[in-house]
Amino acid sequence: MARISAQEAGGANVLAFLDMLAVSELGKDLLALSDDGYNVVVGSTAKRPILFASYSDHPRRLIDLPSLGIKSTAAGRYQILARYFDHYKKQLGLSNFGPMNQDRIALQLIRECNALDDLKRGKVAAAISKCRSRWASLPGAGYGQNEHSLEHLVAAYAAAGGKVA
Repeated sequence: MARISAQEAGGANVLAFLDMLAVSELGKDLLALSDDGYNVVVGSTAKRPILFASYSDHPRRLIDLPSLGIKSTAAGRYQILARYFDHYKKQLGLSNFGPMNQDRIALQLIRECNALDDLKRGKVAAAISKCRSRWASLPGAGYGQNEHSLEHLVAAYAAAGGKVA
């Protein structure tokens, strides 16, 4: 579960969306094997998790993913790139890469996609569509990575307590 409070996030639907993003990006099995995804490095699988030990900073590990033809520094519950962490650390006044701060970065990304009001109103499909440029696992993202179906994600959102309008 997201570590940020419902009040700071903007309500239970927003928390459910954060949990849905974690399921989409990492999968339930990897979430269960880690600190709920907050310490996961890109390229991890449930059979071969790659975890980092300190939240003092982004792990900044460049991982070669030949099957996707990319190299990435994505890490954490929302698979945040090191360069984006640096930007949001400064913008949001964050002290570290801890769980609450990863949640805050994800919330800022959702705000930047103009999807926060959709979530508050239970329009999860609209929010998913608006956020697809930020997370490669969302349907229609177009990054050439594994995209989940809208139905799968809406079910994960509802299972996390989100209300669908």
